[in-house]
Amino acid sequence: MQYLLMLFCDEAGWSKMTETEQKQAVADYTAFTEALTAAGAFKAANRLQPTSTAKTVRVANGKRQVLDGPYAESKEQLGGYFLIDVPDLEAALAWAARCPAASHGVIEVRPGWCCS
Repeated sequence: MQYLLMLFCDEAGWSKMTETEQKQAVADYTAFTEALTAAGAFKAANRLQPTSTAKTVRVANGKRQVLDGPYAESKEQLGGYFLIDVPDLEAALAWAARCPAASHGVIEVRPGWCCS
């Protein structure tokens, strides 16, 4: 079954890291992705650009409304995701706990409606 691991972190945290810390973070995410791939669980992943690039769209009275920024203000922002394919929720939660973002943010785990 497919699960989306949504990584929520303080997007300002990256700029506060030293170059050495940034390199270690990249290495940690690379290792996590490689582990998912080796286990056959990796489907897709991407890091998102900052919330300052976000647009929020809704339709009201048949007209499109586009607003700058994310839908909600929050302490942590959606910074990226991993789409994984694992047997069950327990396996998805185990992978989420191994994700580097779990140590400096939170990961929302959500199942897809249909199987892979």
